[in-house]
Amino acid sequence: ALANAGAPARDKLRALARECGAQGADALVLSALDEVAWALNLRGADVPHCPVVLAYAIVRADASAGDNAGADEGTPAATLYVDEAKLGDEVRAHLEASGVAVRPYATACGDLRDLARSGARAWLDPSTASAALFAAAEAGAAARAGAAFARAKKARGNVGYESKEGAEAAAAEEAVLRAPSPVALAKALKNDAELAGMHACHARDGAAVVRFLSWLQGAVDAGEALDECSVADVLEGFRAKDPLFRSLSFDTIAGAGPNGAIIHYRAEPSSCRGLRAGELFLLDSGAQYEDGTTDVTRTVQVGSGAADPFHSACFTAVLKGNIALDSAIFPEGTPGFALDSFARQALWRAGLDYRHGTGHGVGAALNVHEGPQSISPRWGNTTPLQSGMVLSNEPGYYEDGSFGIRIENLLVVREAKTEHNFGGKTYLGFERLTHIPIQKALIDVALLTTEEADWVDAYHADVYALIAPLLEDDEEDASALAFLKEATAPLDREGQGSAIRGAPALVGAARE
Repeated sequence: ALANAGAPARDKLRALARECGAQGADALVLSALDEVAWALNLRGADVPHCPVVLAYAIVRADASAGDNAGADEGTPAATLYVDEAKLGDEVRAHLEASGVAVRPYATACGDLRDLARSGARAWLDPSTASAALFAAAEAGAAARAGAAFARAKKARGNVGYESKEGAEAAAAEEAVLRAPSPVALAKALKNDAELAGMHACHARDGAAVVRFLSWLQGAVDAGEALDECSVADVLEGFRAKDPLFRSLSFDTIAGAGPNGAIIHYRAEPSSCRGLRAGELFLLDSGAQYEDGTTDVTRTVQVGSGAADPFHSACFTAVLKGNIALDSAIFPEGTPGFALDSFARQALWRAGLDYRHGTGHGVGAALNVHEGPQSISPRWGNTTPLQSGMVLSNEPGYYEDGSFGIRIENLLVVREAKTEHNFGGKTYLGFERLTHIPIQKALIDVALLTTEEADWVDAYHADVYALIAPLLEDDEEDASALAFLKEATAPLDREGQGSAIRGAPALVGAARE
């Protein structure tokens, strides 16, 4: 069982059983691996970077999960279809206590076919369920209808359909409720225990990344030959020292110079680029811990020389977008696409943009990408942002063949305290999970408003307050602590401004 789940699997199954009944289904079929893991409070290691197990689960609406009226006491709350050799004694005991039966993985489709043949209606999510699952449910229902047709015809009763095929086709259509899985939204709304785990792992992850950034600065200053692959390995090593570390949450994106402009770049040992003084280095990375999942991007200039003015102006525009989204207050019911432009305004003012969404959902000790929530220009996703959802905030800018910039923090949607309450609505905002310094050397302070500069200083003060205590008890962390202190010191607000490619009025319009 998962210590940070916050709710017993039995309670989750009861809720799913009730939802099945409310929607007119007899069984909910879970095929998305993170949904199976969440519903049963299980974690595994069958998929790289995702703590899930290859499995299906069928949740019964008539299961004896504790409070289902009329439940058949012999019916399990759910059946897990999995390679049983992967289950240890502790997991087996947890499943038994939760009312979950275990069957071989390969029997899932056959059991679903038999369930449909018995007259049960199956709930399948068209966005995640395979064609084989749909075919199994439809075949079972068709077989039942075909047999009934034959009996009625033999008895010369009211057949109801002109042909056996017609009866089978109608039954197959009725046998499946095609609708989004109720687990997706339930999983996205993190409970207090899940959020406590996310906060805890982000603090430790922040300390690991600070140790890495301190090491990186020292290695560059010492003239060490570094490349994308070796640097990514060092970062993983710092994270792996945490006793609760389980794996990376995705393959690290370590893009030096022009490789940073490749949004989903992956460095290979045979071709990875060396880090060169004066170039930008984009590092998008994360980890799976026993108590949560992290995902963070920082862009730094390699070396201590003065930043290229265009690099600095672009970096500052991206930072302004990150701040704007981080600071947003919005009424409940607002979908993520309505906030996407907040992160792009500073770039748009300069005629710049980026070709990816601004934010994706993140699981709690689960997949680093999850739905249904997102922040993106794709207006088709109308899922409202709700308190407890975790999303990334990651605007960027990418100059093909030259450099890439991205600044990413993870945020939690929380209820906001507002002076007024127009229309009786609740207003929402964001609470930060990620606490890692943003490189000040790349910030053109003259392009920030007073409020934005205050945000940077306040964010860095929070970073220091949270991370410094994690570095103070070990002499080996002395250099990391010194790095953190300098990296989070207040901005020098006497810097001179610059313009992005001949658009000084647009870039400087927000100055105070």
